[in-house]
Amino acid sequence: MQIIWHGLSCFQIIAARGKGEHVTILIDPLNEDETGLKTPKSNADIVLLTNKQYTVTNLKKTGAQDSAFLIDGPGEYEIKGVYVQGMASTDKDGKKTQNTIYAIEAEDIQICVLGNLKQAELTQDQIEKLGPIDILTCPVGGKEAAGAKEAMKIMTQIEPSVTIPTNYQVPKLKMKLDPLQDFLKAVGVGPVEPLPKLVIKKKDIQQDNAKIVVLAI
Repeated sequence: MQIIWHGLSCFQIIAARGKGEHVTILIDPLNEDETGLKTPKSNADIVLLTNKQYTVTNLKKTGAQDSAFLIDGPGEYEIKGVYVQGMASTDKDGKKTQNTIYAIEAEDIQICVLGNLKQAELTQDQIEKLGPIDILTCPVGGKEAAGAKEAMKIMTQIEPSVTIPTNYQVPKLKMKLDPLQDFLKAVGVGPVEPLPKLVIKKKDIQQDNAKIVVLAI
């Protein structure tokens, strides 16, 4: 499996599917006019939208296949061997928002995508629906979404093997978010060398050795 980050909550996941085949998942393709970050080009099979606040809903702008399966809300889905469960989320006051949390299973790896989550912590019902999580993508930049404090709480709740921080300040981003360093300092981690992408297999997942992976754009 390959996981590539494009800024904010936008990811491309390429998962193996049988011998010589793969399935591509595009999450939250960015609206360049609103974010200042480039809209990724991806020949995606599946497109997930956690929110429509800063994402592109016209899939032709992303290069996604005409047959791409769009998921933009709660529900259970199975597409090309990938299992997706979407669930509603709320803001910090408990009011329902348009952001959807997704649990994705591909290559026997469990991924949780929080998107532009505004909750201070997850509910017990959400935790139970997510089940065991190997990789967590979590906003850490604050403002409207979760910040370092909330991210630390959610990491404690989920206990993922790998956490990939998202939604923090990067060059050219129009909105103002907290820097990644605030989160790394809060969790007691020193400077981390960003990876161009995360390449990982199920055998690489170590439950007793949790780590934070920072991805470059």
